[in-house]
Amino acid sequence: MQADTLVIETATAACSVALLAGGQVIEARYEEIGRGHAERLVPMIAELSGGGRAPRILVDVGPGSFTGVRVGIAAARGLALGWGSEVRGFSSLALVAAAALARRPSPRIVALLEAGHGEVFMQMFDAALTPLDEVVSLPPAAAAAALAGHPAVGSGVRRLAGMADNLTDELPDARDLPLLPTLLADLDPRPLYGRAPDAKLPG
Repeated sequence: MQADTLVIETATAACSVALLAGGQVIEARYEEIGRGHAERLVPMIAELSGGGRAPRILVDVGPGSFTGVRVGIAAARGLALGWGSEVRGFSSLALVAAAALARRPSPRIVALLEAGHGEVFMQMFDAALTPLDEVVSLPPAAAAAALAGHPAVGSGVRRLAGMADNLTDELPDARDLPLLPTLLADLDPRPLYGRAPDAKLPG
């Protein structure tokens, strides 16, 4: 089956890629590497059939690791230039929420991913994966209070241990991309950092 989409996910400690055809995963790679996405990503893509080449590339635009997000987007743009492919983006928070809802339906779910300075990125979705608020970066105690009893999923739940219940520790995986509604897999391929940069230019 001829691949029509290459999915790239590098926004967290995991690094994953997947080839899709007609909305189905036909081949994938997944590794939890912590750091080193720049060194591992291109070889992972090269391991896929046809070197991962596809007319469409979907890349995780964040939020997540500043470096990881930039590595993924840079790779997607570079490959697209060489292949003549289209590049679009998706959110790491939506991806983990979609995977969780596929396993265990819920009226609402909160996606939490680790952010810098001990905070977590947070966004709530309904059962149809409609975002119910904007992405925010919060201290763990504030995030736990904002859960309001709803289930939460993502690597950020590690920082809420003992503060809330119904938490599932999980990293995004490119193989779950088919679970996203079309609108959530059609974002501009620009970084979604989730908070302001640490360094600011002088006024």
